[in-house]
Amino acid sequence: MEAQGYLERIRIVLVDTQDGANIGSVCRAMKTMGITDLAITGSREYDEDRVRTLALHASDVWENAKRFPTLEEALAGSIFTVGATRRRGKFRKLSAYSPEQLSEKISALPEGRISIVFGRESDGLRDDEVSLCSSIVTIPTSDSFPSLNLSQAVQIICYILFRGALVYRQGMTAVTHERIREAADGMTGHLKAMGYFKMADEEKWTNQLLADIVERAALSGEELRRFEKIFRKAELIAMHKRES
Repeated sequence: MEAQGYLERIRIVLVDTQDGANIGSVCRAMKTMGITDLAITGSREYDEDRVRTLALHASDVWENAKRFPTLEEALAGSIFTVGATRRRGKFRKLSAYSPEQLSEKISALPEGRISIVFGRESDGLRDDEVSLCSSIVTIPTSDSFPSLNLSQAVQIICYILFRGALVYRQGMTAVTHERIREAADGMTGHLKAMGYFKMADEEKWTNQLLADIVERAALSGEELRRFEKIFRKAELIAMHKRES
């Protein structure tokens, strides 16, 4: 697939953006880098004039933007999901891509939509929203003033992706985000039936870890089915031993 095809599979997802002017600026930032797939979550209504004034000649990105009630629905159908955030903590990811590392990762992925998620202007992405993504990307900034404007953050990420757009080999199709979440629930269920979980929250975070790892690995449907089979077989062996 040529560079434009590579960029067409990038979706920018805005979570509950508060000001229409920022959406307009995001549209312009995206289009200058050849990315036009915009999704907006939440139920806010936006002032058309504020959006279009800042979008300038990128109003078509706004006109074609997709609206979703929830982030989970916006991510459906994606093979790789990334939250843009600089905050770390107990309930966030253990590691983060730099924008350059993210570009390299995406160029190596098989065909399918890539969703990059940006949070609110005031406080970014919440923990539960970050948990819906398999990975995070963090833009390095000065410790003296680390906060970036929403459209600035989108511009930087889109520029790095545009610069790194490569011809990548067509072939294997990776499983989707929702299929991975379903598989993680099943694998976690097998572990639970075996009595694996002993500590509080262990089941929740194991489920998240399995989902994140499988998505980052970009497995095919057959590879995922074989991976699930390992957990089913382990549960059956454990049950057989208990009965014996």
